[in-house]
Amino acid sequence: MTVLKTSMRNFFAHKGRMALSAVAVLLSVAFVCGTLVFTDTMNTTFDKLFSTTATDVTVSPKNAKSDDTPQNGKPESLPAAMLEQVTKADGVKSAEGAVSSMNVTVVNSDDKNMGSSNGAPTIVGNWTKNDLRSMEITSGHAPRGPTELMVDADTADKHDLKLGDELRTISVAGDFRAKIVGIATFKVTNPGAAVVYLDTATAQRELLGATGRFTQIYVNAASGVTDAQLKQNVTQALDGTFKVQTAKENADENRKGIDEFMGVIKYAMLGFAGIAFLVGIFLIINTFSMLVAQRTREIGLMRAIGSSRKQVNRSVLVEALLLGFVGSILGVGAGVGIAVGLMKLMSMTGMNLSTDDLTVKTTTPVAGLVLGVVVTVLAAYLPARRAGKVSPMAALRDAGTPADGRAGLVRGVIGLVLTGAGAFALYTAATADKASDGALMLGGGIVLSLIGFVVIGPLLAGGVVRVISAVLLRAFGPVGRMAERNALRNPRRTGATGAALMIGLALVACLSVVGSSMVASATSELDKSVGADFIVQGNQRIFPQAEKAMEQTPGLAHVTSYKEIEATLTSPDGKKDDSGITAADPTYAQDLRRPTTAGTLSAAYGKDAMSVGSDYAKAHGVRVGDTITVAFKGGETAKLKVAAITDDDSALDQGARYTSIETMRKYVPADQVPPNTIMFAQAKEGQQEQAYAALKKSLHDYPQYQVRDQTDYKQELKDQIGQLLNMVYGLLALAIIVAVLGVVNTLALSVVERTREIGLMRAIGLSRRQLRRMIRMESVVIALFGALLGLGLGMSWGATAQKLLALEGLNVLDIPWPTITGVFIGSAFVGLFAALIPAFRAGRMNVLNAIATE
Repeated sequence: MTVLKTSMRNFFAHKGRMALSAVAVLLSVAFVCGTLVFTDTMNTTFDKLFSTTATDVTVSPKNAKSDDTPQNGKPESLPAAMLEQVTKADGVKSAEGAVSSMNVTVVNSDDKNMGSSNGAPTIVGNWTKNDLRSMEITSGHAPRGPTELMVDADTADKHDLKLGDELRTISVAGDFRAKIVGIATFKVTNPGAAVVYLDTATAQRELLGATGRFTQIYVNAASGVTDAQLKQNVTQALDGTFKVQTAKENADENRKGIDEFMGVIKYAMLGFAGIAFLVGIFLIINTFSMLVAQRTREIGLMRAIGSSRKQVNRSVLVEALLLGFVGSILGVGAGVGIAVGLMKLMSMTGMNLSTDDLTVKTTTPVAGLVLGVVVTVLAAYLPARRAGKVSPMAALRDAGTPADGRAGLVRGVIGLVLTGAGAFALYTAATADKASDGALMLGGGIVLSLIGFVVIGPLLAGGVVRVISAVLLRAFGPVGRMAERNALRNPRRTGATGAALMIGLALVACLSVVGSSMVASATSELDKSVGADFIVQGNQRIFPQAEKAMEQTPGLAHVTSYKEIEATLTSPDGKKDDSGITAADPTYAQDLRRPTTAGTLSAAYGKDAMSVGSDYAKAHGVRVGDTITVAFKGGETAKLKVAAITDDDSALDQGARYTSIETMRKYVPADQVPPNTIMFAQAKEGQQEQAYAALKKSLHDYPQYQVRDQTDYKQELKDQIGQLLNMVYGLLALAIIVAVLGVVNTLALSVVERTREIGLMRAIGLSRRQLRRMIRMESVVIALFGALLGLGLGMSWGATAQKLLALEGLNVLDIPWPTITGVFIGSAFVGLFAALIPAFRAGRMNVLNAIATE
């Protein structure tokens, strides 16, 4: 009870000093809980949608997948005659045929895409009774003929659509126009998909290219019949092999792709929360180390009147427990707020998430609380252990405990060993022959070098701070020298404070180097290898009507088709490979200049010929003249002769196997030939600008495809990587914010620790302005110390990562000096900002009261 009372008294006596540490715990726990609540809410939203839309039993083609686009662009389908077979099965109350496709684009009268902008699909299908489970017609009526369609209310609101507006639906089977005659509203939350309904005959003709076929058959069970029984009865009634699923099985399959996507988001965000926790550990260690140092005499008196080491140790740990508990409780509440904020943000991008589905599982606050408390207590263990070692004689000395030289030496040796091991691992990764082997060593090198720098930080502080001070502080005379000495006074504290900032900035520098190198490598590869003037691609394969429009564009010397085909390759050694083959026009050899290690690429486009990549050839012992067996999906099996082996030391089309479109058509039926994945074009000599404008005009009616010249393509690549990096930087900002709080807390406690010293300096003539400047300079030096270590460490990680990327064809190392310089200068401003409140408080101290402080 005495320990608890002492801990409570100390905690509330220093509540102001604990506040920033509590904020660090709060932010970290909030990010963890917010991530869990957000992902659980998204899962709940999709679960409700899938469970509501799934009938008791669904019949679909054997090879159909909910998240798969068929090779030929048309959904897998069933003969309509199966509907009668299903209806006659025992236990069937009702059955109806459905048609749906996600490989479509819907545009308005201005040819503007009506689909989602956040990656959610556009779904076009026929209106069925099953849709009444999730939809309600709130305006107009269901479509009754080929000139009518119905849209969902969310899409109508987003694009200001109303009854009577005309929309154009584009699919691989063709395109047609129809007017909106109805608007249907979701009864459950729509995560963002755009949904368009047609009548059955129109859906079959325009989506499947044939009447009398369905993509699914929805079956409802009679009273008393279970889903499992109904599935068994329907399976027995069908002639042939089809996929028959219960409502649960269908929902589970639909959810599989969502679970994978959400898992990536969840663990990525939790990873950044973990980084913030790691940074928070340094803040908590510093806070308790300084509090213990300031209370040395108090702890000594407690030891003199009978308190044992365990009691003193326990007292500090109880304070940490209280800090972790308070911070975690507040963090759990803030986490729910973060989740709601993320939902609102997603809604702004087009993904509708309702707070009605807000899901806070019991495990979420428990995980946040346990994590926050455990991390805080573990971080406080070393300071608590140090407090337990305070002897009763310390009550007779001034506050503060002398540094343990032997401990510092051991720490230095351990730090050097870890840093050396990390450097060796990074060197091994950089010289690896395989990216997979090097990646493991890179991860080990990053962890070891990071821990090594954290451990050795106090030793580095002396030299690095002196160098920074010589450059920045000496010009400020005595005030600058005092700021330097204050930063050097406690190297362990300076090292820990700088390390907190170092972690976040090291990751920023590493990712900046990797991102910049990827852009530079890809740009170099494009300049070296791409001969085509124009590249056309989109989020769907290129439909035949768009391909025809492109081919009829004036001013083009040639147009190249490029089709990716599912196929199984059997090499001469008898091993199979399911990664497919690429069919292209012979002009593709001009559009993408792929060097060969054997043979000539143009020969690969000859009759019954193909090429393979050098990695495949090496792995299977393939040489020019060998024969590879190619089993085309939906077609025949061919024996193709290897006419060329392409060099895989390239990032573009690495590992691709080429054959001609003519050869592919010989073995693949016309209805199974896939649309183009991408297309290339070359302008006639001297007509590049005119051809570019003409090509854009030709494809104006197909907004799902983008026309880019090489400059556009490079810029988009740079923008995509830039957007990804900005998102990562935004997540890393949490760790940097916690690190800034650490600088603020260190300075604030340092000011309290030096109260008497500050009073004496003020008494002998130091002005308030000079005092504030001294504290700001000290803060800047600490921030720049952390930045210098972090940026140096991060650039070494990034350079090593680029060596691994070079094995995948990304050969250019590019250090983004403007970014690195900007971050370094920004760190100085971070130091200035962090010092504002501590410097202000120091300047307001009463001189006589400060001198009288013990």
